[in-house]
Amino acid sequence: LERLEWPGNVRQLENTARWLTVMASTKQIHVGDLPPDLEGISAAAHSDDQWEGTLRAWTRRRLQQGDHDILDSAMPAFERILIECALEHTGGRRQEAARLLGWGRNTLTRKIKDLGMEEDGSDDPSEDDEANTPAS
Repeated sequence: LERLEWPGNVRQLENTARWLTVMASTKQIHVGDLPPDLEGISAAAHSDDQWEGTLRAWTRRRLQQGDHDILDSAMPAFERILIECALEHTGGRRQEAARLLGWGRNTLTRKIKDLGMEEDGSDDPSEDDEANTPAS
């Protein structure tokens, strides 16, 4: 809340505090509990290390909507995002991406296949280099 600009000044802050006392799902207030008019502002204002609060708010919303088996949809999406970012970071080098994720290369390859992330059936671009490099 301190990082928000509060374009409506004290009046906006007071209204938000009142709204949160009524609408927050627990005694603790999380970023996901903020009113809709502040969600866009709060997304830019909170740091990346507060993703757990966003996940917590998503989980609460799904449970309140009566959804079941939410882990079945959340885990593949979570893993897909981690894999995509790791591969992007490593320029598509799977062995290095697997290491960054704390997995073995076979685990990463299996998860890519299970998640349907194979684009054209090609594998790690560094493997072509390894296959063409003479053994020492």
